[in-house]
Amino acid sequence: MSKKIWVNKASSFMEANKFDKEYYLSLSPEERLSILQYLREKFWDINPGKKHESRKRLSRVLKIIKQTQG
Repeated sequence: MSKKIWVNKASSFMEANKFDKEYYLSLSPEERLSILQYLREKFWDINPGKKHESRKRLSRVLKIIKQTQG
């Protein structure tokens, strides 16, 4: 399967960020998750020494933060 490669030339970082945001919001949730998984796999290809059991699925992380009243 061939993939299209395209480029957007922006005149500022703000314009580039706006373009990126609009592009990713135009994708379906499934397409965005597919891109995320692809990037995760590429990360593990680059960093093979790091062993994690959650390589094949998204990790769920929960952190409880206690707030002080004041």
